[in-house]
Amino acid sequence: QLQLVESGGGLVQPGGSLRLSCAAFDFTLQYYAIGWFRQVPGRDREGLSCITGSPSSTRYSDSVKGRFTISGDSAVSTVYLEMRNPQPEDTAVYYCAAMDAELLIGRCVLTSREYEYWGQGTPVTVSS
Repeated sequence: QLQLVESGGGLVQPGGSLRLSCAAFDFTLQYYAIGWFRQVPGRDREGLSCITGSPSSTRYSDSVKGRFTISGDSAVSTVYLEMRNPQPEDTAVYYCAAMDAELLIGRCVLTSREYEYWGQGTPVTVSS
């Protein structure tokens, strides 16, 4: 059973840094696109970043470009989201998700409905 497990969320001060992890179980990362999303109560789920392994590609939303970095380590089947200079508006529950990379035409996408497998989410609170 394909499974994704997020970790690393918590309380971080504005301007600090935080690294989220998305561990993949029972599937090979290189065959999937992994996306990071976040959701605040009452709002739609927002796509932040995604990555594919082969061929390698990444994509970022305008809201996090230049502040967040996505990376993957196939040896441990984990995708990371490095958050730099987080701000209070980044407070949300963060989710990772996976979709079959063969369904892509070009780079990975940030549309949540395209992703089939989802983790349980990890909450991030940015506050002083």
